[in-house]
Amino acid sequence: MLTLDKIYHAKYVLKQVIRETDLIHAPNINPEANVYLKTENLQITGSFKVRGAYYRISQLSDEEKARGVIACSAGNHAQGVALAATKNGIKSLICLPDGAPISKVEATKNYGADVCLVEGVYDDAYAKALELRDEKGYTFIHPFDDEDVIAGQGTIGLELVEQLPNLDAVVVPIGGGGLISGVAFAIKSLNPKVKIYGVQATGAPSMFNSVHDGHIERLESVSTIADGIAVKEPGTNTFEYCSKYVDEIVTVTDDEISAAILALMEQQKLVSEGAGAVSAAAVMFNKVPVKGKNVVCLISGGNIDVTILSRVIKRGLLMSGRSCSLNIELVDKPGQLKKVSEIIASLGGNVTSIHHERANEGSDVIGCYLRIVLETRNYQHIEQIKQALKDSGLKLV
Repeated sequence: MLTLDKIYHAKYVLKQVIRETDLIHAPNINPEANVYLKTENLQITGSFKVRGAYYRISQLSDEEKARGVIACSAGNHAQGVALAATKNGIKSLICLPDGAPISKVEATKNYGADVCLVEGVYDDAYAKALELRDEKGYTFIHPFDDEDVIAGQGTIGLELVEQLPNLDAVVVPIGGGGLISGVAFAIKSLNPKVKIYGVQATGAPSMFNSVHDGHIERLESVSTIADGIAVKEPGTNTFEYCSKYVDEIVTVTDDEISAAILALMEQQKLVSEGAGAVSAAAVMFNKVPVKGKNVVCLISGGNIDVTILSRVIKRGLLMSGRSCSLNIELVDKPGQLKKVSEIIASLGGNVTSIHHERANEGSDVIGCYLRIVLETRNYQHIEQIKQALKDSGLKLV
């Protein structure tokens, strides 16, 4: 059974291993709330996962340690288990989905684990890990549906209560539910008045659907840039804890997640992965009722694959009105391009890309199209530029 004593014991065990991460004031995330960020993206291994993994491994018997451990993961739990096993002198084997970012695969190996890449998603890696556990006799370290793992994650809740005594709400990412289960249990046990909000990606709403319908449901497929929370089915224990201790679960889109990653980078100088940024996205886009409250966004991890970072930034720029694409129909005569560029320049827009195309079938014989990509300040700025172009007689298509 999960108890507050067990979470305090986990805190004691973890004291020499993990970092007590900072709570950073971030008012710009949502000016209507008093927002703080719990920076687990700056934890050792770049994620909160090391807390639960290390505590679980610390509680193994000598016989279990001798047999070695096995785990499955989208990446962060893998690194936590690898580090914890290596520090305790235990052999570890990690099953990862073959689509896991190369950076996470290499990091797992660097922490001392053997890696087994499995075709498919997290759930396929999970099935393979159980198969190997039964075949080789390893001890399986579950990424979320385990009381010791949940207790380890719950140490974040203890830190939050100490760091912000007048806490009103905590917003937490949900994949399988281990993190929010531990945090919610710890905080609600100490102060039942604090609201706990969970966030999932719209492309992987397994806990959202399950809690809403009152029973565990399995998704047919998951699709989101937040690979760390792309879980098809919540755990038995985590479903119970979420049903009992979490006040509300909401979802955010990949575009909203991208905008949050960009905001964290620009405003707070923090690198967050998709799963880590969903809590900030929920507060940025008012998915949870935090107006006028002291609210903590738990930034759960920072292990974003640099190869997708540029794509995420591009999506974030579009989502926040910092970039826009215009298609203008022109009469093909001298001076048209000059007219367009003067209007944009006078309003402070910055042209980053331009494509001029002569008319094709179905359009005016003397017509042409101008496709322009602009850097802009916000949505109001985009509308101001569009209106000025229309007022000058130009046609936007």
